[in-house]
Amino acid sequence: MSTRTALGDSAIMLRRNVRHTLRNPVTVFQAVLFPIVIMFMFVYVLGGGFDVHGRYIDYAMPGLIVMAISYGLGPTATAVNGDMTKGIINRFRAMDVSHGAVLAGHVVATTVRGLIADAAIVGVGFAMGFRPHAGVPGWLGAIGLMLLLSFGAAWLTVAMGLASKTAESAGMATVPLIMLPFLSSAFVPAHTMGAGVRQFAQYQPFTPIIETLRGLLTGTASTGTALTAVAWCVGFAAVGYAWAVSTFRKRA
Repeated sequence: MSTRTALGDSAIMLRRNVRHTLRNPVTVFQAVLFPIVIMFMFVYVLGGGFDVHGRYIDYAMPGLIVMAISYGLGPTATAVNGDMTKGIINRFRAMDVSHGAVLAGHVVATTVRGLIADAAIVGVGFAMGFRPHAGVPGWLGAIGLMLLLSFGAAWLTVAMGLASKTAESAGMATVPLIMLPFLSSAFVPAHTMGAGVRQFAQYQPFTPIIETLRGLLTGTASTGTALTAVAWCVGFAAVGYAWAVSTFRKRA
């Protein structure tokens, strides 16, 4: 199959997934609106109780950006599992659709949905008083990291959806990716946490990603933390891709 055909099939699969998203208001709410609700709760209800440097909304925004990506992963895992368990994948195989296009369509749709959710959360954040100090390089770096995280998490989620036996278990498989930002430095500094939780927060994947976003948006990014963040995102993508392709070949 030619590269042009594979790209064309991927575009068709992307259009299919986008239409499914738009027709499902629960997916839109979970991916875009629910993170905004969380932001209102933390900034206006809980934010005054946290001791952070500077204004709380400036501190919390990087964590909310990551949450906006992670909250949109559940519907992807469910959709991928539905394609696999309901025989849709076999129907595509009979139509001579590129195998990679089926997976790529879900990955690209999830990545785009994550970036849209991030744009919405940042826009609402500006309305609530978010004032970053990043210049053009800082914003480009932050957008690049958002894109890389969304892409890596998308591949990992597609793999989870393919490996799950049912749609319910596929949705549950993404819960750790949704909960991990809560157990990071997203809303309070890790050094203020109790023993055990503090060490977990410091060494789990989302903390360096959040700290890098925070540094990029405030103009205080650390090279070491940034490299760790990029390594985690690339690791998500590599493991997810290998796992997804392997599972797809076994089950399709």
